[in-house]
Amino acid sequence: MKLHKIFQATLIGALCLSVAACGGRSKDRPANTNVAQEFNNDVDAAKSDKSSIWDVFGGKPDQKVQVNRYLWNASIDVLSFLPVQSVDPFTGVIITGYGTPPGGGRSYRATVHIKDPALDARSLNVSLHSKGGPVSASTTRAVEDAILSRARQLRIADKKF
Repeated sequence: MKLHKIFQATLIGALCLSVAACGGRSKDRPANTNVAQEFNNDVDAAKSDKSSIWDVFGGKPDQKVQVNRYLWNASIDVLSFLPVQSVDPFTGVIITGYGTPPGGGRSYRATVHIKDPALDARSLNVSLHSKGGPVSASTTRAVEDAILSRARQLRIADKKF
């Protein structure tokens, strides 16, 4: 029984350390930032009146991530031969299962992430996998190009171009 309690305490400690290790250096902060100054900034932030569970996740409950609807619809349209497993329009993620394209013999699965409201190639991230592993970069690029072309067609058809 005592060994079981030690194991639980060790596991909880390891989980706490792994979560603490997730907080790396911010992209906005230069590498040569003074540690004492950073600590003081953290202390000042901790003393602020603003405190809620949403502070942990860096957003507000009513704050929505905007996803480009043309890229979203084009991704669903171009990858329609793949069975959709999961979609999250708020974060812009589409996850599909394995499927075979029309006229093809190899099965693929895809993960699409639309990160920005702009109709731009930088807003789109596609990851393709086959049962043998990751797909070549040229195949992934061809799918991204097809999605971008379809998104532009949808935008022109919507007469907002």
